[in-house]
Amino acid sequence: MSNTTGQLFRVTTFGESHGPAIGCVIDGCPPGIAIAEDDFARDLARRATGRSRHTSARREADAVEILSGVYDDVTTGTPIALLVRNTDARSKDYAAITRQFRPGHADYSYWQKYGIRDPRGGGRASARETTMRVAAAVIARKWLRERHGVEVRGCLSRLGEHAPTGHDWAAVEANPFFWPAAGDVPALEAYMDALRKSGDSVGAEVTVVADGVPPGWGEPVYGKLDAELAAAMMSINAVKGVEIGAGFAAVAQKGSEHRDVMTPQGFRSNHAGGVLGGISTGQQIVVRTAFKPTSSLRLPVQGLDVDGNVVDVITTGRHDPCVGIRATPICEAMLALVLIDQALRHRAQCGDVGAVSPRVPGGG
Repeated sequence: MSNTTGQLFRVTTFGESHGPAIGCVIDGCPPGIAIAEDDFARDLARRATGRSRHTSARREADAVEILSGVYDDVTTGTPIALLVRNTDARSKDYAAITRQFRPGHADYSYWQKYGIRDPRGGGRASARETTMRVAAAVIARKWLRERHGVEVRGCLSRLGEHAPTGHDWAAVEANPFFWPAAGDVPALEAYMDALRKSGDSVGAEVTVVADGVPPGWGEPVYGKLDAELAAAMMSINAVKGVEIGAGFAAVAQKGSEHRDVMTPQGFRSNHAGGVLGGISTGQQIVVRTAFKPTSSLRLPVQGLDVDGNVVDVITTGRHDPCVGIRATPICEAMLALVLIDQALRHRAQCGDVGAVSPRVPGGG
């Protein structure tokens, strides 16, 4: 249950971390989108492990196979099936915890729900599952860009106690942290090297934005754009918090400060994060997502086994000291998947409405 996201652009993912393959089925994709297997390579490489010493050493080929829904490199409107084979799983690393519950991990909750679990790499609870979200979003992002001029991008905006000292989008893709301030990278390298040697982990925050979203996307009351964005981000492994626009900082703001004043020249601010009443305003959509520290650690900790006995839990194998480092492409993917679904829903109900005056420029 609940392995599908979206109403009109529906993505169902399947597979486990150490199974033979992972995959997804995309139903409701518009026809006529040019797409080939090579188009997936860039974003899957951005998400992948093993590209720097600061992530898990697992190295997967992440080669996408298109099984259906595409003919002559163009989507046909029928279900698209994508498959990625697992080629670098090491299940033996998890032999010691087959009957143990790792504190902070999904082992115990999966056991309580299903009465059985796949302990190899966390099974379905592994970040490996997010590969297919990123793959599906390659198609979504292309449609959004070509039909509406929408661009989705993101960056790591906090790493432990570190925050960027500046913001330059050009720097984001030039370092392994997706960090927007190039001068900070040496300090981050040293920080992560020390953390990895200590055997511990740390949390992170990812900020993603969408530019070019027209006003009108979103459905009150239960299909609000910001509500669906929050749900989408919370569905990512290890996420514990989501903010839209000013987010929790709005608690300390006065109403006179928080409201985004409109002028004929545009909005003067964007504390709402581009969403009012659950509907897009035409401003930049801004979402921040908080990731908890990685739970799989080689530092010993007291836990329980499946018989209720107290045991020392030590997790071996290949793990990220900070899962947030490679989460930027995942958060971008979820933002794109929500936006394409809302765009198609808006077109279905309100496509005949057309442009409504006045149209406030989406600055601020």
